[in-house]
Amino acid sequence: MTNDGGYLGVTPPISVAESTEREKEVTITLMEELRRQGTFESDEEARTRELVLGRVSALVKKFVQKVGIMRGLSEAAAIASGGKIFTFGSYRLGVHGPGSDIDTLCVVPKHVSRDDFFEVFEPMLREFDGATEVAGVPEAYVPIITANISGIPIDFLMARLALSSIPEDLSLQDDNLLRNIDERCVRSLGGSRVANQILRLVPNVQVFRDSLRCIKLWAQRRAIYSNVNGFFGGVAWAMLVARICQLYPNAIAGAIVSRFFIIMYQWTWPQPVLLKQIEEGPLHVKVWNPKLYPADRAHRMPIITPTYPAMCATHNVTASTQMITTEEFKRGADIVDKVIVGTAQWSELFLKHDFFHKYRYYLQIIASTGDADLQLKWSGTVESRIRQLVMKLEYVDSLILAHPFIKGFEQVCYCISEEEIRAVAQGEISETIAKRKKEDIQGKEGAGPVYTTTYYVGLAIEPRPPGAIGQRKLDISYPTTEFTKLVKTWEKFDESTMGIVVRNIRSSLLPDNVFDPGERQPKPAVKRVKGGKSNNTSPDMPSSKRPRTSSTPATTKDSAVKANENGTIPPIALTPVVENAGAFAPKNPSDIKSPQLPFGENVAVATGAQ
Repeated sequence: MTNDGGYLGVTPPISVAESTEREKEVTITLMEELRRQGTFESDEEARTRELVLGRVSALVKKFVQKVGIMRGLSEAAAIASGGKIFTFGSYRLGVHGPGSDIDTLCVVPKHVSRDDFFEVFEPMLREFDGATEVAGVPEAYVPIITANISGIPIDFLMARLALSSIPEDLSLQDDNLLRNIDERCVRSLGGSRVANQILRLVPNVQVFRDSLRCIKLWAQRRAIYSNVNGFFGGVAWAMLVARICQLYPNAIAGAIVSRFFIIMYQWTWPQPVLLKQIEEGPLHVKVWNPKLYPADRAHRMPIITPTYPAMCATHNVTASTQMITTEEFKRGADIVDKVIVGTAQWSELFLKHDFFHKYRYYLQIIASTGDADLQLKWSGTVESRIRQLVMKLEYVDSLILAHPFIKGFEQVCYCISEEEIRAVAQGEISETIAKRKKEDIQGKEGAGPVYTTTYYVGLAIEPRPPGAIGQRKLDISYPTTEFTKLVKTWEKFDESTMGIVVRNIRSSLLPDNVFDPGERQPKPAVKRVKGGKSNNTSPDMPSSKRPRTSSTPATTKDSAVKANENGTIPPIALTPVVENAGAFAPKNPSDIKSPQLPFGENVAVATGAQ
């Protein structure tokens, strides 16, 4: 896979030097820390995965054979038509951990249709020994069946090739296989083709895997691992690490991780990250090209897949998520620099994010239904649209950024009245409701469960301009109204069974379920107002004159502000405390010390910008 220059990648390496003794030492301590953090599965789990994949491979052949006979093929022809599985994602890349799923692609011949996948293969899976939680989602962008087999979660995709049989030695890297197949099959094949190509394009697969394990764990702990929310997904992180491996072909994991943070912090976006030159191919399909397509030109941090048709794996990145990711690159570079010189431990790199301590104000987005299966689909729809809310919030004056959290918080409440159901759907869960169990409502008329999934967006607000007086207000009514309208345009939306509430909430009112046990700081004691008695109305204290009970939602200035029926949030009155925007406050460029590569290494080589 080397090019004419004899190297992997689109530019020559920055350095071909071997790693130093110190880099070898920190690589040993890095691998020890990754083991301590539980990122490697046991030998027993690895054997179970191999056994399960062997059984699944036989099942896919049986499925193809069964459909062949249904289509009138002889038994011999049906058996000869084959069928094969390919893995992709973290398992194929060799960086999966305990309990992680196996992304599996079922490649079938032309007589097997997508309907057969859901109408024949899915029922076969349900009957399969050791299979549980089998669920098909035929309407997904990439149609999928999820299942758990012998304790191993597996995601099944299907690709139907224009071949009468699938040979055992089939390779998916031939672009001509993409001819005469539908777009969904092209997408399904993409994951496996990209994973295979990444492994071909790195100089040392083991160094790549060790480095990627570190970066994956770091991104997950720092809550920046989520394609749907505008951060980077697994494939994008893998391609970034692969690019650094290309630039340092003889380096080991500790050195790769160190260079990773420095180079990514200094990267001149929107310069794309490429593992190889973009190529044309046999299909009339769109290939990523910012010179030709305005949408591609708008990509902020483009990381481009190394297979035909080339696509941007990071098209969801927004101005806010770019700022957050860049800030995390800098934090990572600073910590790893200290690890190299011996003044910090690797464990500091993997410290949990501070999202729920970082902002004074948050938006709470609550999706609710009365049915577990429906909730899964409704909450997924709401989550997939949060990026649109973030992009609209970015246009609000005085908002520096809108920071989406990468997962929702699920809860089931058992309610005995319409009033309670309404309160829960709006995020008002009293202690009485929270403690109630399923058996407590059985047989009671009008009682039932309410399933909620709550998402959060942190709001970083500009400091008050010097000399400004009076109270400031933040008006986010337009973005929130547009967002609620947008989610209600879902074709399966039903006002009578699905709820969506957006509200502004102060950090002091965040629910306990967003914190780990013992993580929440005790609320600060109320300070006396200078020259007078305390009136118990500091920003973190509700007014003592208006006690909160289970039936009376808080209405003090510290209460959450709900959207009106049309989704509008009244302007938020900002207290002076908000004036510290933390890491995202405008900085004087001369005050910023940029992490630097070792002497003699030039980051401009990586972008061809010398």
